[in-house]
Amino acid sequence: MARVYPFRALRYNLGRVSMEDVVTQPYDKITPAMQDRYYAASPYNLVRIILGKHLPGDNEQENVYTRAAETFRSWRKDEILQEEAEPALYGYSQTYTVPHTNEVRERRGFIALGHLYDYADKVVFRHEQTFPKHKSDRMSLFKATRAYCEQIYMLYSDPAFTAEKLIFGVNGPGRVDSRPADLAITDEYGVVHKVWKLTDPTLINLLVTAMGDKKLIIADGHHRYETSVAYAKERSAQLKLPLNQPRDEDEKLSPSHLPSPPFPEAAMMMTFVNMDAPGITILPTHRVVHGIEGFSSPDFITRASAYFDIKELPSHDVSVLSSTDRTAFVAVTVDGSYLMTAKPEAIAPLLQDLPVRQRQLDVVQLHRIVLDKLLGLGQETITRLGSVSYLREADEAAAMVTDGDANIAFLIKPITLEQLKEVSLAGDVMPQKSTDFYPKLLSGLAIYALD
Repeated sequence: MARVYPFRALRYNLGRVSMEDVVTQPYDKITPAMQDRYYAASPYNLVRIILGKHLPGDNEQENVYTRAAETFRSWRKDEILQEEAEPALYGYSQTYTVPHTNEVRERRGFIALGHLYDYADKVVFRHEQTFPKHKSDRMSLFKATRAYCEQIYMLYSDPAFTAEKLIFGVNGPGRVDSRPADLAITDEYGVVHKVWKLTDPTLINLLVTAMGDKKLIIADGHHRYETSVAYAKERSAQLKLPLNQPRDEDEKLSPSHLPSPPFPEAAMMMTFVNMDAPGITILPTHRVVHGIEGFSSPDFITRASAYFDIKELPSHDVSVLSSTDRTAFVAVTVDGSYLMTAKPEAIAPLLQDLPVRQRQLDVVQLHRIVLDKLLGLGQETITRLGSVSYLREADEAAAMVTDGDANIAFLIKPITLEQLKEVSLAGDVMPQKSTDFYPKLLSGLAIYALD
């Protein structure tokens, strides 16, 4: 069962800061330019904790992690961050325009603590590979600060919209809020974020009960989740407390008994979003390959023609991908752009060891046939050499090639929500960076301090 807990969050003191100046995008989406901008925005911007700057002379005693911990302690002491008086859950909505369209959507969910489960428990499911280096970095930060300053994004299924009705007082699409939000801010991408603080014990326990039979799929935050599970197991052994002790069937949730983790490290902060509700957007993540000695685009196109029908394009316009039901990519080279459409009979032998549900995925075929077979870039090589970059914007990916900063770029279609659900719940994983959920959850809306 999925266990969800209310918590006494640390939140920014609005008497001391402006929220727009202190919140950030998730750490792994912060570019060096964004990091500089966040530093300049406020001395209390969260970037100083989640992605501080490395300085010359850093050592084991003084480094980015020790500075994050000291910054966190001082902000608490100076009441820049204040602890809530009572446990709460937080309704959370994001209103945004889908990139490159005029369509406005709203995604709704709620922020709470979620119990940490090993994937083998079949409560939480992943959908893509992770990078060891990223997990090592997050573990160092967690141990230094003993706090979760960012939520991970979890999906669950509930066609009845139970949580939405309880939190927002709404009934499916065409929703009307029952009360105004407690916080509303707009981020640098024009996304409007709203938060509702929920402290009613009856409502909290109804939500906890409603989530009890749910399976959870990680949308964003695989590295942080896996790091947190490892941290929880480590602390479980040290404390000699079980991580996943079954809940007493006779235990009754009541206003006098709100659920809590068996120990602080057994849970982390999550945002839960119903995948049956409207508002979810998945964007493609394009691949840019660099560092291949002696790369020749004519030679690549010749070899690729054994597995793909090749059509030269006047530009790298990705709209052509929507015109075919077959697997297809746009390859951008210094010599031109090409539509690569898979030849089913030719690629089948290279995919036969994969589950049927994965064989038709564009991103899987791109990695297996193009990156691995044609370019010699298997998973281990990509991880070791860092020879593949992952970009949301097709124009940016293409520009890296035309500017001479990369060998070739592959522009792809996005994974669908149904494909993700099918692969994840079957226990399979797709290549790293297979999805780009938009918009990202803001960091700094709430903080879960373990101490």
